[in-house]
Amino acid sequence: MNHSASLFLSGTDAPVGVGLKNQHFSDVLQKRPDLAFLEVHAENFMSPGGAHHRYLEEITQYYLLSVHGVGLSLGSAGGLDAKHLRCFKDLVNRYDPALVSEHLSWSVEGGYYLNDLLPLPLNYESLSVVADNVKRVQDAVGRQLLVENPSAYMALVETDIPEPEFLAKLVHLTGCGLLLDVNNVFVSGSNMGWDTGQYLNTIPAEAIGEIHLAGHTVKDIEGTVFRIDDHGSSVSDEVWGYFEQLVKRIGARPTLIEWDNDIPAFDVLMTEAQKARVLIQSSVQEARYG
Repeated sequence: MNHSASLFLSGTDAPVGVGLKNQHFSDVLQKRPDLAFLEVHAENFMSPGGAHHRYLEEITQYYLLSVHGVGLSLGSAGGLDAKHLRCFKDLVNRYDPALVSEHLSWSVEGGYYLNDLLPLPLNYESLSVVADNVKRVQDAVGRQLLVENPSAYMALVETDIPEPEFLAKLVHLTGCGLLLDVNNVFVSGSNMGWDTGQYLNTIPAEAIGEIHLAGHTVKDIEGTVFRIDDHGSSVSDEVWGYFEQLVKRIGARPTLIEWDNDIPAFDVLMTEAQKARVLIQSSVQEARYG
């Protein structure tokens, strides 16, 4: 287990957090909910001033922080945007978060930002590109980066390395950790015919520094069922089941409830967080004592 994850486990046996949205700043400060950490999207805090920073500075007096990037574009063959990386570094230096993460995806081409987390073929050429970019980020921020597995909807013909193997090789080459999104694994497995349980059993346990849980939408398109990773609903029963399986294998890790669309009342997030906490505690106890 990486050092960042151990920061959480020193204080609680069920380190659960939620994504922090501006709609919930007051809820967090007034209610001081029982959470181990809060996570923010880095790009929402890259401007140096504003009320959102004043709220976050106060909130981080009481909670550990996870900074989750969505725009570094680790899969860009042209390398990272220097200005974006500098802003990312400044944010990390300002708040000294316990966890720092980004996605295995690309979103920048020719200086144009594409507002999506786009998939990349998984092969040795792309592995070299991503590894170089991850090393550059880690050198810039002076700490380990957690890389999140993507959600996928179709296979790319240039892919010849299975995703769990690709992530394991990336960890070996760079010393990065993994942010394992269980919902993404299930969405991708359902869409592309993977065995989700086998995937979760293949990922190197010691590399997992954080877990994400989120909801998704099911669409029937001309008789074919697709699962869309939209982070706009409660965690599905299937994902809860796979999360329980994972925790029994690897133990407790910092676990985040993500909800980015159709943002609910804060109490709804806390209900999901409590469910995660109970599952972690019961799964760890069952794994320990049988």
